[in-house]
Amino acid sequence: MTTTTTHLAAITPAKGEPFTLQPRPTPKPDPNDLLIAVKSVALNPADAIMRDQGLFIPPSTYPTVIGFDMAGLVLEVGANVPPAFKPNTRIAAYSAFVWKACDPDYGPFQEFCLVPWQHAVVLPEGMSWNRGSTLPVAVQVPLCAWDMMGIPRLDMGRDMGSMGKTTQTDSAPTTAQKGEALLIWGASSSVGTMGVQTARILRDDSTSSFRAVYATAGVANLDYVKSLGADRVFDYKDAQVVDAIISAAEKDGLVIRFCFLATGSLGSCQAVLKAFRRGGIGMTLSKIASAPPVPQDAEVVEGVETIFLMPSIVEEERLEQFRYWIGTWLRETLVKGGY
Repeated sequence: MTTTTTHLAAITPAKGEPFTLQPRPTPKPDPNDLLIAVKSVALNPADAIMRDQGLFIPPSTYPTVIGFDMAGLVLEVGANVPPAFKPNTRIAAYSAFVWKACDPDYGPFQEFCLVPWQHAVVLPEGMSWNRGSTLPVAVQVPLCAWDMMGIPRLDMGRDMGSMGKTTQTDSAPTTAQKGEALLIWGASSSVGTMGVQTARILRDDSTSSFRAVYATAGVANLDYVKSLGADRVFDYKDAQVVDAIISAAEKDGLVIRFCFLATGSLGSCQAVLKAFRRGGIGMTLSKIASAPPVPQDAEVVEGVETIFLMPSIVEEERLEQFRYWIGTWLRETLVKGGY
């Protein structure tokens, strides 16, 4: 238990204004919340956009405390919190600030904050606070992409036990049925690197339709991305990169219907998916899951849907999503050493 009544916070006074360091009251956890002592926060582009442009923040909620990724020590728990999150447990967590009406009690840019237990994962022994804090958004975004594009989730009990190594069963797809490549654009970014690794596990799942992971990155990171599990990696700065990806897939006998845009060119992703719709009468909708906001003037490509990645705004659905993404997938992957 903590006896602290106030703590220091990096307050966001108003849109576009710099942080100010101020004391604020230390909250008590609701029944499904953890109160954590924040040990590390990981910055991502959304933090700067929130501070500078007020992304997600209603004007009436200022001053507030922002942030997304954190790692910290559990101090107090609500009445409904599972025993895995007892006090003194080391965790990483994805902030619920945006879904809690920008309540400053849930922003990580302070010494103590609240987190729903469904948004948290216990850190393995020996993992640093800094390393742990980089995990939540990096994991959540690609897993959200697979969900929103309709890619079936893994059977965690079966597939994570072998970390995605294919186990042949009577129902396993044949090589002919495994006829797709999953494309990750911007694969050396934080969410991109985790996208490659989650895609690798999907590829190796005996029940999936994916036979290869394709990715784009800068020249300096091509080997790195390949080491994470990509079968083919393309230089995104190559003027012929779209043609190179299409040619490689055709050579491999694969189609590309799904693309995770971690960062980079939406138009290039659309061009790749459009190419595989030639003569595709009756072909199911191709989909791009975009981590960056989709520009209002983005081209509309027939048969190719672009989805901006956001968890559900319905609380029950969001908590179920995070319980799988962070509390199940990430937890089991950390235990098995699979990322």
